[in-house]
Amino acid sequence: MTMTNHDLIKSILSSHVYDVAIETPLDAAKQLSDRFRNNIFLKREDLQPIYSFKLRGAYNKIAQLSPEARAKGIIAASAGNHAQGVAFSARKLGIKATIVMPKTTPSIKTKSVQRLGGKVILHGDAYNDAYDHASQLVAKHGYTFVHPYDDWDVIAGQGTVGLEISQQLRDIDAIFIPVGGGGLMAGVAAYFKYIYPNTRIIGVEPSDAACLKAALEAQSRVILSEVGLFVDGVAVKQIGERPFEIAKTCIDEVVTVSTDEVCAAVQDIFEDTRAIAEPAGALALAGLKRYIQTNKWEGKNCVAILSGANLNFHRLRHISERSEIGENREALLAVTIPEAAGSFKKFCKLMGRRAITEFNYRYANPDKAVIFVGLELEGLENEREQICNQLIQNGYPVVDLSNNEVAMLHIRHMVGGPSDLATEEQLFRFEFPERPGALMQFLNKLGTKWNISLFHYRNHGADFGRVLAGVQVPTAQRAQFQSLLTSLNYHIVDESNNPAYRLFL
Repeated sequence: MTMTNHDLIKSILSSHVYDVAIETPLDAAKQLSDRFRNNIFLKREDLQPIYSFKLRGAYNKIAQLSPEARAKGIIAASAGNHAQGVAFSARKLGIKATIVMPKTTPSIKTKSVQRLGGKVILHGDAYNDAYDHASQLVAKHGYTFVHPYDDWDVIAGQGTVGLEISQQLRDIDAIFIPVGGGGLMAGVAAYFKYIYPNTRIIGVEPSDAACLKAALEAQSRVILSEVGLFVDGVAVKQIGERPFEIAKTCIDEVVTVSTDEVCAAVQDIFEDTRAIAEPAGALALAGLKRYIQTNKWEGKNCVAILSGANLNFHRLRHISERSEIGENREALLAVTIPEAAGSFKKFCKLMGRRAITEFNYRYANPDKAVIFVGLELEGLENEREQICNQLIQNGYPVVDLSNNEVAMLHIRHMVGGPSDLATEEQLFRFEFPERPGALMQFLNKLGTKWNISLFHYRNHGADFGRVLAGVQVPTAQRAQFQSLLTSLNYHIVDESNNPAYRLFL
């Protein structure tokens, strides 16, 4: 079914969301505004009863069901904020709700849904598995399926965010919207382009999950082969059909950002509001920062939608580490210094008053030492390049590892060195669903035919685990080993030629 923008605007204006949702404030981000010389505002959807905008669309859909549909009950497939929005809405309306969630869903999320009165069914390892099972239950029991984004009533509910922004601030130059499946983007973009066509509507996606950008470039709803999992709230392989209809005429631009930029935006939000956003919640601000810097904007009125704050507390450790890189406040370097008494002191003297944030070293060579060092930056343009040049001019060979995933995720937490015993070693970086027993399952799948010569795993409090593994694979068995890796169905990157690995491990 298609819907004209005029009809969608009417649906937004007549939405039922305020039976449960609040009109959230549009807060001025004063520190960010001063820093970036623009007027930056945050739409605080983290203040909703379930700490996310998802309540709006879910309730608007469910509230309009017929008495017959309500009696049969509703169902949704979700591992995140949509699940809580459906459960909350169903409890408010006295409707039976079933939520199908992947088995990989952290217990904090399943318990939240159960606490809101939803019946949780765990099925499969990914969202698609949960979705397929929910579809089977719809056919079997006659439930109404509440889609997280590809539904006009859901889109209209999310569009009330745009309605509120238009009433809270005039003369908006640009609105930055996080994009996953596209429901929020579609509702806000349709409303603003209808009422204020000169306001730029900019979608923001993680660079490793940019399904809308890919679809607009191809003029077709392409399916990404894989998506990054860090910004889990928008980790969607294909933009919704209905949101894409709207995006083609209402979206001015799509900005993509890195994991580190998202982490920096989480920190920015905390420093300005003392709120702790989830990665998807900070995504729009990360895009806003990149956009105004790239386009050299000044004095503009810019709005970023802070879409949610359902964050596992233990993820903050990882976010804090990465935010310094994302904000250009820290450099990670591999520096070669003489293996002699006083060398470290001489190196520190060369760095002057610049703070050393970390220093990792293992004795491995009688003549020279390769140190892993973190240095505090002031955020100046080309600062890392200038430091590297300074070191080289003073006789210190250096490799900049500031954007090296292996260095940031693993090596900075490891102390070791090359091993003469680890012959024919290949290095791989894995991501796999995180749940009790997942690490053991990973090892079982890897098997015992090939020797694991290096292994680093660190729990980041996320929905997925990260492993760095060295495996001794004879050349004649490389093809067989590659077939095993393919069968694991994990996100795998061959890091055998990574400079950080070559220097330190």
